[in-house]
Amino acid sequence: MLTLPKLENLRYTLPIEGAVRIELVEGIPIFRASTTIKNRIEELLEKQQTLPLNPDEEQELDLYEEIDDYLSFVNRTVRNLFLDQIQPTA
Repeated sequence: MLTLPKLENLRYTLPIEGAVRIELVEGIPIFRASTTIKNRIEELLEKQQTLPLNPDEEQELDLYEEIDDYLSFVNRTVRNLFLDQIQPTA
């Protein structure tokens, strides 16, 4: 059974314009973070290796992690629903 990820801050992060893109993989819609968001995450992670992040940056990175957890959940759910529809019933 799939467990719903915690979405406490999703309402603050998902409305970011262009944060999520959808691509089709073998006919299944897959939700991914946009290139802009991926680049920002890389910036924060690189900075974190040399300097401490300020509290706002720490919170931003945590929010991106929450989006990633949610998108992973959605993608697993969509994929499982798709696979259930194409498998023959016994």
